[in-house]
This record gives sequence, structure tokens and C-alpha cells, in this order.
Amino acid sequence: MQSATSRESYAAVTERLVGYVAGAAPTAVATTADEILSVADLLRRQPRLRRALADPARPADDRTGLLRGLFEGKIGADSLDLLDAVVAARWSAPSELLDATERLGVDTALAGAESAGELAEVEDELFRFGKIIDGDPQLGAVVGDVVVPADRRVELVRTLLTGKALPATVRLAEQAVRGFGGRSVGAGLGRLVELAAARRDRQVAHVTVAAPLTQPEEQRLGATLAEMYGREVSVKLTVDPAVLGGMSVRIGSDLYDGTVRRRLIDTRKALAGR
Repeated sequence: MQSATSRESYAAVTERLVGYVAGAAPTAVATTADEILSVADLLRRQPRLRRALADPARPADDRTGLLRGLFEGKIGADSLDLLDAVVAARWSAPSELLDATERLGVDTALAGAESAGELAEVEDELFRFGKIIDGDPQLGAVVGDVVVPADRRVELVRTLLTGKALPATVRLAEQAVRGFGGRSVGAGLGRLVELAAARRDRQVAHVTVAAPLTQPEEQRLGATLAEMYGREVSVKLTVDPAVLGGMSVRIGSDLYDGTVRRRLIDTRKALAGR
């Protein structure tokens, strides 16, 4: 959703979602999220349908009528009401309608986790699953292989995570495998972690160290970064002995690399330039 028009349209959709979540049980919200994400998956496979639902030449009532003709009785009334808001809005391109539908499903899933008091755990589980994929090249290649049908890769992720992670985590990880926002699996998981943290009014700090930090050290680091950025920070720690020592911290586009490896590289470059 890059254009100003699309951002304004999604802001209106978000207002509808806030109103819905305020009066719904967490289990109902989770079901609604599943249904919306299922519609997003269909839109991904059906470009003609995307174009029809995003066509600015068709009146909004015509577009929402098409939506209801296809899905009424197949998904819940709450899901249809939220999707009505998406289809009635104006989008710069059919692809942005798809992005908005997918993002709505993700935001609904995160809202359900928040209502159930599980949002922080979902955030941590998504991060840990991302690290598992990063640390296992064979697994990463399998779940990220776009030649393999998405449903088969999703089934693998479901098998890996079901019973070991919260249902919301499993559903969101599945969406990452389907290519959330056109991203790779790893990038999709990273974006989902950021969205979960943002919902808790936090920024994500990706910290790489050579050896694990103690809990007090991690808490002090989080407090220091929170003071620097003026908001709470969710520290996501990666242990990589290859950095040799020191610490690398990435928050958004900001990178602070104080690792021994970085200093050695800089020294080597300086010596080579003499």
C-alpha cells in the first residue's frame, strides 16, 4: 500500500476493525482473521477477481455486491462487513486491494492475540521461528521454494508448529510462507514481528552478540534503547560467535555495529588503503 490514496483507504478499514474488535470475543476475532486471510489467498490466485473488486469504474455498491454474491454464507457476517470496507474503498491498483485484504487479515489475527493476552508471546514465537529458518538452510530452502505449491509448504509449517506454538502464531507463519506482502519467508516473518511489536507500541531491536546476554544485561540494553528512541523497545537477540565480541544493534534503518568482527574489517580496509 504505497500510494497516499491507498494509505487513506486502509486507515478507514482500520477504524472499522477497531470497532469490531472492541465488541468481539478473542475466539471470534481469530475465526474472522482466518476467513479474511482465506479470501486474501483466493484473491492472490484470481487476478480477474482482484481487478473486478478494485475497478474504480464500477460503483462501490456494485463491487461490494459482487463480494457478497461470492462469499455470503461461506464466511461470517463480521468478515464480510470488514471486507466490504476494503472493497468499497479506492485503491491505486488491484495489487493494493490484495495487499490491503492480506494486511487486514494479519491485523485481525494480531488484534485477536492481543485480546487474548497472547500478543507478546506470538511476537516471540514468530521471531524464534524466523531464527530456526535462518539457522537451517535446508528448511529455509524448502519453505521458501516458490516452485513448490504454497499449500504444500504451508502444510509443512503447520506440522512443525502445531502444538508447539499458539494458533495465532501458526496462522501468521503460514501467511509468511504464502509470501506476505510479496516478501520472502524470512522477510515476511520479520515484518510480522514488527507489526506485533508496533501493536504493543514498541520498536524491534535486532541485537547480535557473540555470547548470550544475562537477563539483567538484556533489560539494561532495552532500557537504554527505549531512552534513545522515546518508546519501549522489544529486544530480539541473536547469538552469533562469528562476530567475535561486542554487539550489533539494528532498529529500523539504523544500524550500530560495535562488533569485533566489524572493527577488524574496518582495520583491514584501512591498512589496505595505505
